[in-house]
Amino acid sequence: MQTPALPDLAHTAAKPVHWLATAAAMAGIVALAGLLQPRSATATATAPEQRTAPHGAPAPAPDPAGVVFPLECGAAGTTVARHAPGDLDGDGRPETVAVVHCDAGSGTPPAGVYVLTRTSGAAPRVVATLVDPADRKTVEGFAVRDGVVSATLLGYSSLDVPRCCPDQEEQASWRWQGRAFVRSSGDLARSA
Repeated sequence: MQTPALPDLAHTAAKPVHWLATAAAMAGIVALAGLLQPRSATATATAPEQRTAPHGAPAPAPDPAGVVFPLECGAAGTTVARHAPGDLDGDGRPETVAVVHCDAGSGTPPAGVYVLTRTSGAAPRVVATLVDPADRKTVEGFAVRDGVVSATLLGYSSLDVPRCCPDQEEQASWRWQGRAFVRSSGDLARSA
């Protein structure tokens, strides 16, 4: 009797039981690998639009440079007078609050206060106007702390008051509540 040159290859003609056993073993390996994953790598739903920089660091607050603000300044352009970051809506992602006015060159042009956000790598954009330049206010004493935006707003009691010398002062603050910014304010007498 002559022996075959190759070893016995009985498994080359596998039966369905063999394939079921292989599939069950593979399913067990995949399930075990899923259990051994770190907690942050589980396949669960996460908060929408999580913004993180490389290496898990929080994404920086939006930069107001290059943002188109809703101001009508003609050829003069806009100036970002001040800006400050802060997590205003409590989602763990910082927004930026910017005080912006027309680049008038002289005088005290009215200012707008805007909230900027950025979503999933897109360019920063204005999502809220806290002070509209149409209200003809200037802003001083601006701050962002603990989710609250606060500012001192200066204005004029009439058109007869020179634009150099505001005669009204108001303390205002805004806090995100639900789906909008809610303003609280108090009028203060301006000492000249």
